[in-house]
Amino acid sequence: MNTYIPRLVGTVTKYVFVESPEMTPSDLAIRAYEISQGVMIKETCFGLQVTGNEGDVNRIIEFLRSLDQTHIFVKDRGFPPGDPRRCRANLGGARPGYFGHEFEIGLIRFISSGLAALPNRAPGVVAKPPSPRATPRLDAARLKAIIESQES
Repeated sequence: MNTYIPRLVGTVTKYVFVESPEMTPSDLAIRAYEISQGVMIKETCFGLQVTGNEGDVNRIIEFLRSLDQTHIFVKDRGFPPGDPRRCRANLGGARPGYFGHEFEIGLIRFISSGLAALPNRAPGVVAKPPSPRATPRLDAARLKAIIESQES
């Protein structure tokens, strides 16, 4: 078993997700490369992976978020790149966590829509949560009848 653990003491890795009608991951990567100054920038299908000194990474993230605050999201990476406990080279297949990213990127457009609507909301208006019984329950017998009608 490979016992090598990268010595990235003092570094952090953050994922930058972009779901924007104005900006692609490539656009974001170019802007990040312009100010990277030794920070590792990796373009991904969902945005970027930024690794380096925490202060430098935070500076880059702050700049990138300022480009489109309602469509760019950031989260920490739990394990450093190449960590044998999580690296796909050791486990095979998709990197553990990738499917979580895939799910999250599908939700981001809804979050972006809500963030974009915030400035237009009347002050002091608080949205009411939906009633737990807002949707009538489906009777088990009715569900069974629907399923049986689809089987024939």
